[in-house]
Amino acid sequence: MEGELAKAREIQAETGALGFREIEQAVFATFLHSQPIGQRALTRELYLLLGHTRPDKIELEKALKRWADVSWFLDEAAVGDAEVGPDGQKKLPKSWRLGCRPNLRQMHSAALNRVAPEVVESRLLDEIAKLKSLTKGDSAARARVHNLPTKPKDIEDDGEFHYAVLGPLAASEAGKPSMLARQFIEETTSADKPRVYRNALVLAVPSLDRLEAARNLIKNHYGWLEVEFQLKGQEIDPIRAKTLEQEIEKSKKEIPKAIQQAYNLVVTVSENNEIEAFQITVNEEPLFNIIKNKGRSRIQETAVSAEALLPEGPYDLWREGETSRRVKDLVGAFAQFPHLPKMLNRKAILDTLLDGCREGLFVLSLMRPDRSVRTWWRELPDDNALKDAGLEVVLPEAASLSDLPYSLLIPGVLPGLWESPEISLQTVYEYFAGGKVVKIPREGYEEPITIPRAENEVVNATVHQAVRSGKIWLTSGPASILAEDIPAGLLTSDAILQAPPKPISPLEILPENLPEAWSDQRTTGLSISAAISKKNGKTLPWVTVRSAIDSGFSARMIERSLDSGPWPCDFSGAQNVRIVLAKEPPPPPPPPPPPPGVLVAEAELQPNQIQDLAEQVADIKKAAVGLELKFRIRIELGGVQSPSDEPVEGINQILGEISDKLKLK
Repeated sequence: MEGELAKAREIQAETGALGFREIEQAVFATFLHSQPIGQRALTRELYLLLGHTRPDKIELEKALKRWADVSWFLDEAAVGDAEVGPDGQKKLPKSWRLGCRPNLRQMHSAALNRVAPEVVESRLLDEIAKLKSLTKGDSAARARVHNLPTKPKDIEDDGEFHYAVLGPLAASEAGKPSMLARQFIEETTSADKPRVYRNALVLAVPSLDRLEAARNLIKNHYGWLEVEFQLKGQEIDPIRAKTLEQEIEKSKKEIPKAIQQAYNLVVTVSENNEIEAFQITVNEEPLFNIIKNKGRSRIQETAVSAEALLPEGPYDLWREGETSRRVKDLVGAFAQFPHLPKMLNRKAILDTLLDGCREGLFVLSLMRPDRSVRTWWRELPDDNALKDAGLEVVLPEAASLSDLPYSLLIPGVLPGLWESPEISLQTVYEYFAGGKVVKIPREGYEEPITIPRAENEVVNATVHQAVRSGKIWLTSGPASILAEDIPAGLLTSDAILQAPPKPISPLEILPENLPEAWSDQRTTGLSISAAISKKNGKTLPWVTVRSAIDSGFSARMIERSLDSGPWPCDFSGAQNVRIVLAKEPPPPPPPPPPPPGVLVAEAELQPNQIQDLAEQVADIKKAAVGLELKFRIRIELGGVQSPSDEPVEGINQILGEISDKLKLK
């Protein structure tokens, strides 16, 4: 009775609305109603006995529920008949009985004293290690995650973004990071080897008060397991057994939730380079996602723009007067300097630098072992160059290009170069003379871009490659060069560059369209070249004329005479290529008779009949089982005039999908 009355007084002290010792009266009334053994007090009877003090009904009900929860001697069988209300909470028991035998709650209280602290600590570590919400999440997948590292050296100092969940020893308070948490930020292997990339490390640590609450819940769970062990082998009533089972399960489920709530502190480097511990609000979302979304964490998931990495950008990455920086230093700066955002994806910074090089915002440069320099502008370096620690980012106004991709000379690729369909080589020299500024349209504005310098020799080499590859057509006086090497002496500053001419149809070189090239139905490759060039107003490259002649040969519009020189040939042999109109092809010879024992069915079919034949092929094959069955297809295409190249090529493409042997010739 003394113990129950003490609990009643505690409950009354917590409930200010009860001022007449109502719960103590309820304890006495229950004790009296429990005599002799087996009797009990009904809830209605307790209300009648306590009603003379006119207590607040809601407060009285709460206090009685509280007594039912904390009592050590209320019989579980009596209070276990409480119904569950619509809100999921238990109502008051229908009856009350005080016995001499301790109930489960008293046994549990005694068992708590026998739970060893080291057992609780071991279980705490196990629960932290297996709680997936602490380490999982879409964002955490892009970070290097460390679960319960024991020493600072367990986390690499490599410039990559690291996220670590520290154990109970690193528990901190808001505004007061623990000594161990500080060591992880400041050190690598020892105190005399400080961490360089401090800005790339974010720690999740438990708070002291919530961690202690988690420990108490683990201890509470082990207490119920101890009660279960004590009652093992004893005969207990079903209500008591069910209550014990529920308490064990309930206490077990509370542990992960408490641990998740305990990790409500983040330790990292602030913008002022100070190690800070700040609080976050924990919910069902993965912990790292919560930390990332906290503005104070300064974690950036999206890539920065290439313009932001320039000297006038917002990140202050360049010293005054500096014109070049190592790529590895720019990439590592975000992990090293606290005034910069913490980049979740380090590779995104490198990709941004590469995008800037591709867009022409800056030049990438690498000095080779022989002290020569290789540059990249509007192109990407190879993997070996990207891995080289000596790779530098150079501002375009200070760069001198060692190489130029010939594809950059294609009209329309470089801004401000092709102001007209034809430009001189001198125009290209001036474009790459250094200091030229062009404007590139952006979203709603124009951005000025400086063109790096390139020596004339570099420009000449690029023009050679562009002409040889057929991307640029060069004319110089009477010379017209495309898809071949430029002869020595032709590449002068007044040489003209332009896009390759459009292909010439073979119909354009026939006598009715180019009569000045023909005489007595005969011509030469040189005559066709001269006449078609005159017709177009400029000397066409031989490769374009040769392609038209070759197409005429393929279409059987023209053919070489018996005294013609070899074909194909270069321009020097064009005068020896003698060409005449193609003669009417002789009728094809009749097909050879079938061999003995072979029957042949032959007919000219309309397209709809061919479709009918295709539908019957399966039945024909079935009827010819055991015999050799072959289909030979002949397709003819013609008209009053020979078909042009376009329909022939289209039909051949379709036929090629059926068989590479089906081709109109």
